[in-house]
Amino acid sequence: MKTDLTSGNITSVLLKFAGPMIIGNLLQQIYNIADTLIVGRCLGENALASVGSTYTLTTFLYSVIIGLCMGSGTLVSYYYGENNMKLLKTSINVSFFLTGTVSVIAEIIVLWKLSYILKLLQIPPEIMEMTTDYVKIIVSGIIFIFLYNFYAYISRGVGNSVTPLIFLGISSIVNIVLDIVFVKFMDFGVKGAGYATLIAQVISGAGLALYSVIKENILRIKISDIKFSRKEVYEVIRMSFTASLQQSVMNFGILMIQGLVNSFGTTVMAAFTVAVKIDALAYMPAQEFGNAFSVFVSQNYGAGKNNRIKEGIKKSFKISGIFCILISVTVVVFSTQLMKIFVDADEIPVIRTGRQYLITEGAFYICIGFLFLFYGYYRGINRPEISLVLTVISLGTRVLLAYTLSPIQSIGVFGIWIAIPIGWILADITGLIYMKKYEK
Repeated sequence: MKTDLTSGNITSVLLKFAGPMIIGNLLQQIYNIADTLIVGRCLGENALASVGSTYTLTTFLYSVIIGLCMGSGTLVSYYYGENNMKLLKTSINVSFFLTGTVSVIAEIIVLWKLSYILKLLQIPPEIMEMTTDYVKIIVSGIIFIFLYNFYAYISRGVGNSVTPLIFLGISSIVNIVLDIVFVKFMDFGVKGAGYATLIAQVISGAGLALYSVIKENILRIKISDIKFSRKEVYEVIRMSFTASLQQSVMNFGILMIQGLVNSFGTTVMAAFTVAVKIDALAYMPAQEFGNAFSVFVSQNYGAGKNNRIKEGIKKSFKISGIFCILISVTVVVFSTQLMKIFVDADEIPVIRTGRQYLITEGAFYICIGFLFLFYGYYRGINRPEISLVLTVISLGTRVLLAYTLSPIQSIGVFGIWIAIPIGWILADITGLIYMKKYEK
């Protein structure tokens, strides 16, 4: 199941490795889409707004953990390319205990301060109780989010992108089936959607962890192996926390946008809930291709194959650019039909607002596609701080413009939408400037 990214035809190797990652992320999106689709159809606008208003909160929480796992996976892929098994094992051990501790602390803090957090998000009073119930259930699964992502990124770091896909596929099917049973037939309301997702998280996290411990000797966590120097610990912390900070900044910016969206009322909230899911699903393959590209760069960087990295850069930008153009045309042309998949045709204001979002974002997917490649490149050459800089530029611009433009009566909510691609473009320009510097 392992793919050697340091040899062979670059295009075919990259696509072979990225394919399972793309499918896996697609299945992960199904977690949220299943909730949105079934809740929207069965429980109505308020329930949809309730589930959707927590999406950015849970995504922010997960981003902290996923970022730590992503940084650890990058370090593992570098040592794997360098064929340094001692440091590879050390980084896995340190990362496991580091990320596991952060995950437990995050879960405790959120459950402790949940009511305060939801007030900051400006959750309307009429959906506060439903939102609270849903978030409590979802957050209870953070430890399983950690287990899945830790072993998934470590497995990908050593060239195995297939095994994480298998466990995610099983859990996604369970999620959809339980969504239907709990929400439609057992009338559990939004709690049913939460329980369905929680059970799916347990299956994917515990299942992949158990498989990795039994089948993959290199991925086993052993107390007796935890012997490392201060320098080794620092390197793990630098890569992991920088990647985590990047993901956190990205999603904290989105969290601030969610609060601004919520201030426009439940119709805009419901439209944003649906449109952002479609949006994320549309550019998701480009995002996962960027993650696969990061592993490619990291392994070859460890192996000292700089010319292969340069050739990989050219081919990766070409592949991502072609895909993003095709998906942009699809989303812009079929924006109304895509919205109607999730909401009834007679909910015209929701559809109209969501369509405006999709057209605005969809026209610029090539910019976010290139930005994902820049993120992957800088993580791959052990410069995650530059990825963080690009994220700050992208999200900082987005938040600043959104809060500046949306209060203007003639612009309104459109100011939130247009701020996003402007941030992408500025970050791309900065990423290109840095890339030319590091090529030299």
